[in-house]
Amino acid sequence: MAQTKADRSAAAKKAAATRERNRKKAQSETAGQKAAATRQGNAAGQAAGQAKRAAGGVLGAGKSAARAAGTAAKQAGKAATTRARAGSGSRKK
Repeated sequence: MAQTKADRSAAAKKAAATRERNRKKAQSETAGQKAAATRQGNAAGQAAGQAKRAAGGVLGAGKSAARAAGTAAKQAGKAATTRARAGSGSRKK
């Protein structure tokens, strides 16, 4: 049985709606990843500040400074990785 013009039109509208939904979903996912990268970057900055303050303090704060510096480096790495993943445009399937 041949498709009527109305059937083709309805199918085209449905396909367009699906494409629009998928586009919005991808855009939202990217925005979420960028927001996560920003949060992680801010955490890295705070950890770096703590390390600086601990290193400037008394001698007993050496262990604390080392821990804070390690945390800062770890957070900075996480932020960079997340930002790169958000910018690559690849999505999980």
